[in-house]
Amino acid sequence: MTFDEALQHAQHWAAAWNAHDLDRILSFYADDVVFEVSTAVTRWQKPDGKLRGKSELRKHFGLGLQLAPQLRFEIETVFLAPSGYAVLYRRDNGNRVVDCVALDSDGLASHAIAYYAGAQQ
Repeated sequence: MTFDEALQHAQHWAAAWNAHDLDRILSFYADDVVFEVSTAVTRWQKPDGKLRGKSELRKHFGLGLQLAPQLRFEIETVFLAPSGYAVLYRRDNGNRVVDCVALDSDGLASHAIAYYAGAQQ
């Protein structure tokens, strides 16, 4: 993956979030995705912070969209790795986030970890 390809992938992903289109958001993730995020601990009492599979992601992201009706992501940059990329973006609430994304052979997120620069609800 080139820098431009990673940036384009991240921009399409952010556009899905900015459209609040849950099905389109989920289309970026593999069926067996593992997504690690601090809000899984607080919202779902998952001590390891890991959501497993699209059904858990659908529930989590759906609630996130309900809780933040003004949600908007603005991509700052991407960083490359052999297995995927990390995207640095700013949320509508000013919080900066880094999502580290490992892609499978189909270009879908198989594992992702979200790192927040500040407390996230």
